[in-house]
Amino acid sequence: MFGPTVVLAALTAHALAHYTFPSLIVDGVKTAPWANVRKTNNYNSQAPVTDVQSADFRCYTSATHATAQTIPARAGSTLGIACDQTIYHPGVVNVYMARPPSGTDVADWDGTGSVWFKVHEVGAVTDGGQSIAFPAGGAPGVNFTLPRALPSGQYLVRMEAIALHSADKAGGAQFYISCGQIEVTDGGNGTPGPLVAIPGVYDGNEPGILIDIYWPIPKNYTQPGPTVWSG
Repeated sequence: MFGPTVVLAALTAHALAHYTFPSLIVDGVKTAPWANVRKTNNYNSQAPVTDVQSADFRCYTSATHATAQTIPARAGSTLGIACDQTIYHPGVVNVYMARPPSGTDVADWDGTGSVWFKVHEVGAVTDGGQSIAFPAGGAPGVNFTLPRALPSGQYLVRMEAIALHSADKAGGAQFYISCGQIEVTDGGNGTPGPLVAIPGVYDGNEPGILIDIYWPIPKNYTQPGPTVWSG
């Protein structure tokens, strides 16, 4: 029979294996947790989303009904999304953005429709079946450049870290999600795309989502989702 110390240690280890993304990094400064990021259902439990068809797959706020403050960020500048610890599990990252309809404040918008485009990804490194590595692993978050051609205006910025350690079965991939709110300034005249709906962008059977990363070692890796729009 396990004593209370062993049980507590096991529960602590399990909790530390999960994570959230509660802060943005703008002009090198990390924002307060949940100030500019909508508080997700798992802000305490840190439990992931596993159903890619769930409404929670968009911003994971069905229980909190959260909104946030919108922070300015210049087109062409570096935007960061910070983890509350580090990205513990092996896996990949996608970052999507979406602009609300004209006349709608992003704080009042839920991101419905085919409005999302990918602006950043961190994939896997393969070498034909000898090994597979995940550069996002152990990182305190991600940083990327807001495209210089991105039009000015308000946007949702959606972080999606896909943990693949249990992805060898349907529904085994774990998605750690958050949605921040920014207002892009000094923007350009680009047309972001391709546009996708979230949920709807995946069916869960994509080779980058339903995959055994351990054996046989994958010869290559296909990043799920559309191509990155860089302007």
